[in-house]
Amino acid sequence: MSALGQVGDLLQLVPVQRAGAGLVLAALGLPVIGVVIVGLDIMPVRFAMMHVALLGIAVGQLVGLDPVLCALVACALAGAGVAPLARTADGLSGAMGLLMSLAIAAALLMLALSGVNASGAFALLWGSILAVRPADLVVLGALAVAVPALFVRRRRDLALLLHDRELALCSGVAVQRLTVVLLVLVAVAVAGAIRLTGALLVDALTLLPALAARRLGRSLVSITLWAVGIGIVVNVVGFLLALAWDLPPGPVLVLAAGVIALAAHLIPERRTSSWRTSASSSAPSPPSPH
Repeated sequence: MSALGQVGDLLQLVPVQRAGAGLVLAALGLPVIGVVIVGLDIMPVRFAMMHVALLGIAVGQLVGLDPVLCALVACALAGAGVAPLARTADGLSGAMGLLMSLAIAAALLMLALSGVNASGAFALLWGSILAVRPADLVVLGALAVAVPALFVRRRRDLALLLHDRELALCSGVAVQRLTVVLLVLVAVAVAGAIRLTGALLVDALTLLPALAARRLGRSLVSITLWAVGIGIVVNVVGFLLALAWDLPPGPVLVLAAGVIALAAHLIPERRTSSWRTSASSSAPSPPSPH
């Protein structure tokens, strides 16, 4: 059977259809989350939320609730709880490091004391794209609507915050509240991608498209659109290649996104201009001294 015929037969299966739908929905919201991660310079957030998700999964297995739902709730609470510690950009990274250490310690202790099989908890971190459920599609669909909607409605405030926190404060942006919203969305997005690529490979859906888009876009809006476009291409093409060659989808998605990110970074710097310039120019000028 040819590779094309094999892909056609596999696409008739419901689990494969759900996986494809999940990847398309993820491409509409998660790359935008990557733009936030890069803009706020909080790369450790992925690792922190991965450990928080593990804690939520451990709690779910212990009490008999849906582990992924518990991971979503734990990540959302962690994202909201860590925001008050983030008074500066450096504070965000420090807070994420603290959260990561506490979460993994609590998760391992809970797994050890409860006697729950830890292999089941760690398996979810690697992802199982063909195990995507309708409930997972609901979460991804909500992110696909909520995240772009937030960017459309608050794009000026977001551009200022991602450019300079102090400038955003001086310009009247509700920085603390907006930071809480962004961190909750980031946390939920990481947890929502667990069944697709797994938390360990979530960069394929979030960070790598955003890194490529920053080289191609000239404004926050264009960067966001580039990130979503790259995410769709990576997810669809990578998934089809994985089906055609009988490969695990997660690593294929990461490699596809990585190739595009590397290709974008080969573009000479002079051909791109920073979106931060337009963000700072849109801020009101400080009053001149008398």
